[in-house]
This record gives sequence, C-alpha cells and structure tokens, in this order.
Amino acid sequence: MPPKKNVVEEKVLLGRPGNSLKSGIVGLANVGKSTLFQAITKCHLGNPANFPYATIDPEEARVIVPDERFDWLVEQYKPKSVVPANLTVYDIAGLTKGASTGAGLGNAFLSHIRAVDAIFQVVRCFDDAEIIHVEGDVDPIRDLDIISEELRLKDIEFTEKSLEKLVKETRRGGQSLEMKKLKEEQATVEEVLQMLKDGKDVRRKNWSPKQVEHINPLFLLSAKPVVYLVNLSEKDYIRQKNKHLPKIAQWVKENTEGDPVIPVSVSLEERLGAMTEEEAAKECESLGTRSALPKIVTTMRKALNLGSFFTTGTDEVRQWTLRNGTKAPQAAGVIHGDFEKTFIQAVVYNYKVLREEGDEASVKAKGKIMTKGKDYVVEDGDILLIKAGAAKG
Repeated sequence: MPPKKNVVEEKVLLGRPGNSLKSGIVGLANVGKSTLFQAITKCHLGNPANFPYATIDPEEARVIVPDERFDWLVEQYKPKSVVPANLTVYDIAGLTKGASTGAGLGNAFLSHIRAVDAIFQVVRCFDDAEIIHVEGDVDPIRDLDIISEELRLKDIEFTEKSLEKLVKETRRGGQSLEMKKLKEEQATVEEVLQMLKDGKDVRRKNWSPKQVEHINPLFLLSAKPVVYLVNLSEKDYIRQKNKHLPKIAQWVKENTEGDPVIPVSVSLEERLGAMTEEEAAKECESLGTRSALPKIVTTMRKALNLGSFFTTGTDEVRQWTLRNGTKAPQAAGVIHGDFEKTFIQAVVYNYKVLREEGDEASVKAKGKIMTKGKDYVVEDGDILLIKAGAAKG
C-alpha cells in the first residue's frame, strides 16, 4: 500500500475572520486610556511623511501602521499617491469592579469589548495625588485580576446561555448527522465553560479547527488577543525601571504566558504629541528615550496575526492589510470585491527580493518574478499584481 500522505490541518484562528480588525483600549478608570488614545491617534509614528489620522468619532480612530518597507517603496517609486496601512483603535470607557453584573457602564462597556477583535489593556503604575485611583491606591496586580475576572465572568454568562440552548436541542436524541454536530458543539462549549470556571482564559488553549468553529460564534472576551500596556511615570519610563514591573511580568507569565507587555509613559506621549515631528525627535534624543507608540501599533498588528502586501507603481504605492495565511484570490478581494470572484492569477515577488536586487527591472532580469494561481498563500511583504477577468454585470 502506498504510504499515507501527512495531511496538514489548517489552523483556524480564534476570532472573526477578516482583514479589517479592530483593537480596543481597555482598563479601569483613571489609568490613562483616553490620553493614550489621543496620543496614539495624533502621533507621527516615525513615518517620514505626515499622514493625517482619521477620527471617525471621538472614540474611534484609524492609526497609521509604521513600516520601513512602505517608506522604502515610496522612496523608490516616488508615486503621485501613497496609502499606508492602518489599524482601527477604539477608546472604551473605564471598567469598574462588578461590570459583569451591571456596575458602572456594565453591559454597555462589555458589549463594546465584544465588538473589537483584540484588547490593549492599560495598567497604571504611576502615583499622582491629583489623579484618583478608583480602587483607592496603585496596585497593578489587583487591577489585572479585576479586569481578567470581570471579562471571564461575562464569558461564563454567555457560555452558560449557549449551553442551555444546546442541551435543549441534544435532549431530543437521535443519530442524525445534525445531532452528531450538535453534540460535538455541546462538548466544546462544556469544555470552554469548565476552563472559564477554573479561572483560565479561552485563548490559552490550542483548540482544534472544529472546536474553534464552535467557539467563534460565542464572541468570548477572554478569547481575544491582549497586549498589556504598563503606564509609567515619565521618569520611570526613561530609566525603564519601576517596582511593579517584575510583579506584572510574573503575573503575565502565570496567567497569560506569551502575551506582550509594553512599558509606556502616557504623560510623555501626550507631551510629544503636542510637538512637531522635529521637536519630538529632539526631545527624545535629549532624554535618551523614544516613543513607545510605533511598537504598540506593530505589536497589536502581530497579535491580530495581520500582515501586509503591497501594490506599487508611479501612480500609487499602497500597503494592504490581510490575515496571515490568506490565499491570493482573497487577497485580490481586499483590493476589490469583484477581483476575488474573477481572479485569474497573481504576478508576485517579495519586498526582500526587490530590496536585494535594487529595482523592478533587475528582479525581472533575474527571473525572480513568479506567476501564481488560486492556491498561492500570500506572504507578508509580497508585492502583487492581480490579473482578473471582467466582472459579470
């Protein structure tokens, strides 16, 4: 008998499928969330060109993603129009202890978190007599415990409701294919519920693709990727030292190992945001520090498993966002919905190849341009030319 081929099961990600994913800034009241949101939406993010940011409403903005590959392509092609990638960020109202049972803004707050795909969790580590801490004193570990517990309690509520419905359906019994699927779904939801009751976040487990398909419709808060932002005083940020930092690192290791932790000084970012790009650069140089904002944006993009491909030319250089692992027709659909349906092929070479060879003509001359079909998985940094048929009227 011929040997069995190893079938690689495609990993299905927790969360909504799609490329236009959103991040929310979350934390207790008075930890620096809104100030960070204002700083992040007004900062220059290290781009040589001054792109305007787009505030959709006071709580939502699109932030430019800093990327030196894009900057280099713009320099190469000197196009008439440039369109960088962006990340949508929401400023979500402060959480309070008991939010899961309706305290503070309660359910409204938690529904706002349900609507985003990933969380920036701001934790306060600075003392300021003028900024009252809602819990009375500065204790980041207590704050981390409060937030993770509130999100889990809400998840338990969602999961129990879902399980109730499933149990009603599976009680009917029978051997149909539909019943088999319902029982599988019930088993997954029961496992999720137990995990939450054990005090663990849903994203901490490697679920099978089938299980992920059962979990995603629940829109669980503890399934979302988290980037922890530790808000330090300006002095502590510059010296990268604070008595709470080792404790936070230990808490993350024990509770949510692998989640990124980024120190930031929101007061410094606010100051830099009020300056011109040149003034901000000089200020950072004199202090021997740098803004944390570019790192915050690129880390969140990575946490969302987002990558980029580019379209280039003298008319326009544009950076497109897509989920890593996306195939060429779906990438074409990011450019225009019709292109996915009428996709013929993609002409591809990677940014790294272009950078090595110096220009497009050299890449062509060395035969490093590939023609790929529907099964091609787009790589981060690919430069694509999509060939598609005419859309049917």
